[in-house]
Amino acid sequence: MFFPSTAVSLPAACAGAVLLAFIGTAGAASAEATSSTWTFSGFGTVGAVHSDERQADYTASILKADGAGRTSHWSGDVDSKLGGQLDLHIDTRWSAVLQVVTEQRLDYSYQPRVEWANLKYQVTPELALRLGRIALPMFIAADYRKVGYAYPWVRTPLEVYGVLPLTNSDGADLSWQWNGEALRSTTQLFYGRTNIPLYDGARLRGRGIAGVSHTVEQGAFSARASIITARLSVGLFPALFEAFDGFGPQGRDIARRLRVDDKRASAMSVGLNYDPGQWFVMSEAGRSKVDGYLGSTRSAYLSGGWRHRNLTPYATWARVWGRLPDGPTALTLDGLAPAYAAGGAALNTSLAAMMRAVPSQSTLGAGLRWDLAPNFALKLQHQRVTTRNGSRGMFINSVPDYQSGRTAQVTSAALDFVF
Repeated sequence: MFFPSTAVSLPAACAGAVLLAFIGTAGAASAEATSSTWTFSGFGTVGAVHSDERQADYTASILKADGAGRTSHWSGDVDSKLGGQLDLHIDTRWSAVLQVVTEQRLDYSYQPRVEWANLKYQVTPELALRLGRIALPMFIAADYRKVGYAYPWVRTPLEVYGVLPLTNSDGADLSWQWNGEALRSTTQLFYGRTNIPLYDGARLRGRGIAGVSHTVEQGAFSARASIITARLSVGLFPALFEAFDGFGPQGRDIARRLRVDDKRASAMSVGLNYDPGQWFVMSEAGRSKVDGYLGSTRSAYLSGGWRHRNLTPYATWARVWGRLPDGPTALTLDGLAPAYAAGGAALNTSLAAMMRAVPSQSTLGAGLRWDLAPNFALKLQHQRVTTRNGSRGMFINSVPDYQSGRTAQVTSAALDFVF
């Protein structure tokens, strides 16, 4: 599993100052050159989720503090968010974008995060270069995965998108558009890094984040394939791995293999979408691997829907298969003194609980989207979510003795809007 991350957080005052400064720059540019313009737009979701699971919380991202189920039967934090985007067009070659999003964080706050902040130079009509914080082009909905109004479901399928909720990186990308008579293609190369605060002083650091994405479009059909690699360091559970180091060669071997400290990570995805207007069908599949306790995954979903006036009923199937890292994941306690054996057993128990986060889960769901007014969509959705193979799936805040194989009934309502 590729460790999930979100954009680096900024204090609310800092994010506001950046936004005001950007608006000021845009306004000055507009005054100095009639070709310079700026536009502001926004989006948001007001959501509520109910889960009958009492041993864990259902949530849209494992980087949220809580969800629906164990913490509270109902939660408004799973999907609710608000975002704003400022686009500055300086001239025919230069442009910039700033996007700020607020949603629940690990510390329970809603402090804004800078999701995008980059400068673009159109080298030729076909070739463009961007520098700054850039959306990673993984998955079909990469450019709008925070904008609930843009897709039919309440949220993107967790079994695919939740495994890799890394949405951006700080660096550069190069995009080349090349078109045939009917086929439009875009090839994107990107390189960057990230440094994300988690909790209790732990951080996720990614360096050498590099990859390529290719998108094709022809009429109602579109497809995207992407691949990404990185070197990851995740500062979680240092005391646990230090304790394993104290159990001789076998403990040091377990700690060396499972500790995520400058380890290689990779992910790939491919998605297909056919949308002639009255109906749609789309599917995506992906693979991910981290050389550490995060393991590897295979995932896929298939979804389709039918549009009748302002109503769109839809159905979705999704699945993620998790695989634990190769090699031993527990100490052999035979022959140890009772005190050491008891300590080793406690370490094995803690590590086993941690490894349950490698997700194996399936979801079957159906929903209805109602476009009740221009720029407003109300969605109702019901899902049966089943964890598998000893995993707690994509759930969070599970009880210590969580029993895999449980099926949760999850009901969601969301009002999405854009302005």
